[in-house]
Amino acid sequence: MKSDPATSAAPLRALGGALRSSEPVRAVPAPSAAALLLEEAADLLVVHLDFGAALRTCERAWQGLAEEPAGASLEVKCSLCVVGIQALAEMDRWREVLSWVLQYYQAPERLPPKVLELCVLLYSKMQEPGAVLDGVRAWLQDPDNQGLPEYRSLAELHLQRVLLPLGLLSEAEELVVGSAAFSEKQRLDALQAVSAARQQQTHVHSGSEETQTLNQEASPRSLPFLYKLAQIFQRIREAVSPSLCRLPIQH
Repeated sequence: MKSDPATSAAPLRALGGALRSSEPVRAVPAPSAAALLLEEAADLLVVHLDFGAALRTCERAWQGLAEEPAGASLEVKCSLCVVGIQALAEMDRWREVLSWVLQYYQAPERLPPKVLELCVLLYSKMQEPGAVLDGVRAWLQDPDNQGLPEYRSLAELHLQRVLLPLGLLSEAEELVVGSAAFSEKQRLDALQAVSAARQQQTHVHSGSEETQTLNQEASPRSLPFLYKLAQIFQRIREAVSPSLCRLPIQH
């Protein structure tokens, strides 16, 4: 995919079009240095396919964020993580993703829901859900996260992508029964999934070789993971700057 570098990263230009003489001139806040670096990183990732440079640009932006007020750039931080995660996955450095995001958020319970969702999707796709087990546990148990609108979807994702594949069925039942985030129907559906997984455990050796062969094809660059990442990236970028969404995401 090729694009004119001069025009691909111009989301903050000409936002309002030409003003009529009768219209008041409205002051537009200047974008922060981190937001500009985010645009640069997105261009490097999507247009130029320079994944290493995209990652380094994200890291430069994070260094600059240390000088900004806390909470002033939450969406920019989240977007930088999304770009960094995709860059690492493209370079086949997906094992570094969790430690890379945690260096900026210090504790897993502080991770934004969208960033944690991507980590779960990536590690489960690569057949290593155990890598995020403790992190998601900590996030779900944190009282500050339990009131978030994303809590239930992350609990369901943890159930389907982490606990059930790892055979942690008792913990899965405790999560479903003990969480107020599930409706009665959702709780029933989840418990049925746990019951089905328990029945499958009695036939654990059946078809294991075939499953192992299929799992060898897992790749962080495969379409389902990148499509989900692109959807999340798009929503975050729209929140940061509406015109950022004009830059396409390559699947």
